[in-house]
Amino acid sequence: MKLLMVAPKWPEGSLWGQIYFRFPYLALTTLAALTGEEWEISIVDENVDSLDFSDLPDLAAISIMTPLAKRGYEIADSFREKGVSVVLGGIHPTMMTDEAKIHADSVVMGEAEETWPLVLSDFKQGNLQPFYKSTNFSSLERLSVPKRNLLNRKSYFFTNTIQTTRGCPFDCEFCSVTSFYGRTYRVRPVEDVISEIGYMEKGFLFFVDDNIAGKPSYAKELFRALIPLKIKWFSQASLSIIKDRELLDLAQRSGCKGLFIGFESLSQENLKAMGKSMNRADDYKEAIKMIHDHGIGIQGSFIFGTDFDDKSVFSDVLRFIEKTHLEAVLFSVLTPFPGTRVYETLLRENRIIDTDWEKYDMNHVVFRPKKMTPKELQDGFNWAYRKLYGHRSILIRLFPFNRNSLFYGVQNYGFRQAWKKTLRNMS
Repeated sequence: MKLLMVAPKWPEGSLWGQIYFRFPYLALTTLAALTGEEWEISIVDENVDSLDFSDLPDLAAISIMTPLAKRGYEIADSFREKGVSVVLGGIHPTMMTDEAKIHADSVVMGEAEETWPLVLSDFKQGNLQPFYKSTNFSSLERLSVPKRNLLNRKSYFFTNTIQTTRGCPFDCEFCSVTSFYGRTYRVRPVEDVISEIGYMEKGFLFFVDDNIAGKPSYAKELFRALIPLKIKWFSQASLSIIKDRELLDLAQRSGCKGLFIGFESLSQENLKAMGKSMNRADDYKEAIKMIHDHGIGIQGSFIFGTDFDDKSVFSDVLRFIEKTHLEAVLFSVLTPFPGTRVYETLLRENRIIDTDWEKYDMNHVVFRPKKMTPKELQDGFNWAYRKLYGHRSILIRLFPFNRNSLFYGVQNYGFRQAWKKTLRNMS
């Protein structure tokens, strides 16, 4: 039987639809690994491949994030019109189950390890259920190795994505990670991680964990095991990594070349309101220097539009970024994703002004901020991105040049080109 797994494309007006240094979604290759050998599996990532509706599978499985929901539903409706059964899963169908069911024969909520084999078994028996939900959070022991061989390798910057933990020990107001994973933080056996790395290509490796240093004792064990492999890797971590000098030293020795870190705001009031008071804005400069002194580059994250932000936030953040030489940065408009406490708050206060899921890409204003108009927030966000990825700012941030500068130089160039295309599509 033929199984097609689909990742919908990003909307044309989104920054993420323009970025060329892509890496594949781990969800689909993991799902493929949970599928029996009796299935003929194909994976289509619409961001790099075209979807052929004339070549019909027996079953289509579509993984959906919120900004991809509209396109995901279009794909699902098209297949169902042609008689193909459709299963929807991912974070958006998990949070908006009834909405997703309108477009699907079945909706899978939460993690797939427990439910996916049952979905396939029920389908073969002609007994597909409308909803599937795991009764427990999955153990991360002896996970199946993702089927990366099903990917169109040439379409990606790299395919070496791997997960060592799930969840995050923190519970930020704007983040849907804890909603999806239920405030759990689970770790894989280190020997399983090292074994899986052995199946991967040579080159950079990206740990897709939401917070690779969330459990320092585990992170230290992992980093020690990585040292003999002599690899170069990137991941995401909280600033708490600097509180443990041994942990930071081990990250450096194990080949860490860059970390994505959510600073989110320079205002301690904002951080407290976000539920991210573990960050201390007054300590940011020292923390950044400490990470840089270990040869680790930083891709920072800042959110615009929280209740304490006014129009001065954009220039303040940009000056801070250039002064501290953050190699790369992602800006986000505060976005009320379904399942988050921000969503519930803004919904209750009647401040959500747009429910077009395509605009929930963290680049568009979909709510009324308190100290700006929606237009002022959108214009300020666009201005900050345009300045950030201008030639002047790139040179300031990457100077003095070091071993990481080439990688981050390519990344900055890619973001610059992507943002220019995005602005053209938005205008």
